[in-house]
Amino acid sequence: MAANEPGIFHAVGRTPAVPLDRLFPSGKLHVYGKLEWMNPSGSAKDRPAAGMIRDAWKRGLIGPGSVIVESSSGNLAISLAWICAALGMTFICVVDPKTSQQNIRILEAYGARIEPVTAPDPATGEFLPARLARVKQLTESIEGAYWPNQYGNDHNYLAHKETMRELLEQTGPLDYLFAGVSTCGTIKGCAEWVRGQGLATRLVAVDAEGSVIFGGVKGKRRFPGLGAGIAMPFAQAELLERVEHISDEEMVAGCRLLLRTEGVMAGPSTGGVVAAVRRLEPILPAHAAVGIIMHDRGDRYLDTVYSDVWVKEQFGGIPLY
Repeated sequence: MAANEPGIFHAVGRTPAVPLDRLFPSGKLHVYGKLEWMNPSGSAKDRPAAGMIRDAWKRGLIGPGSVIVESSSGNLAISLAWICAALGMTFICVVDPKTSQQNIRILEAYGARIEPVTAPDPATGEFLPARLARVKQLTESIEGAYWPNQYGNDHNYLAHKETMRELLEQTGPLDYLFAGVSTCGTIKGCAEWVRGQGLATRLVAVDAEGSVIFGGVKGKRRFPGLGAGIAMPFAQAELLERVEHISDEEMVAGCRLLLRTEGVMAGPSTGGVVAAVRRLEPILPAHAAVGIIMHDRGDRYLDTVYSDVWVKEQFGGIPLY
């Protein structure tokens, strides 16, 4: 596919990295943001989506007219939707009631078929196992249907080795990297690059309170894209310096601080990363160079993160730093 793939594919990756001096004005840390929301569909998920589809195409598993089936309630779905539209394939996205109506409208605009799951898995109470069961049913019933499997496809994390390579090329050596986790593809790929190059960069995973990726007690999570209600195959605590669990309120506060100081409207996973750096700033070494992955843009969260009405309803006030 590389020889004749649509031109938009060439816009995946090579995102800028910028200093965030106004966000962290004390001068103690040198913080750089990797602007992954500048990928074609507005999120870091364009990288693994393109990687998984390119690999399947190269191996002859898919081609023009193929049917792609995946479980996703957020950015990965949108990434697959535009890729399938560009390549002349049908995309069936298995979603659940937590999927925002805005994301569903975006998917439909790309021509995706929405396959809703309305009840959680009875054993776990989580929607993800129920969505995966529906994916299995669809791939077995539709001839030639292909499931990329973002939760277990190595190209999920392999795509982010390039993310880390780019970032270090742009910033020079980093003492720390902070990244949000869900499937854990981003943090694993970045960690694999660091380890493969023999670098000293320490990685901090930013998880949501209520997530059980690295253990802990399952709880309510309002936002997609950060955390998970079940264990993730790519979660490897041994690759990490530490895991920071961030509340939904802190995510909102981080998003709004980023908007006020740097003029960047980002999604809650990025807000969580901002909150994690702020929390650890007092104990990090002076003049440490810190990279943060800014996972997605915030215009998909105008009805939640950036709505004063919604935020007050959820939290009783507007959390601010």
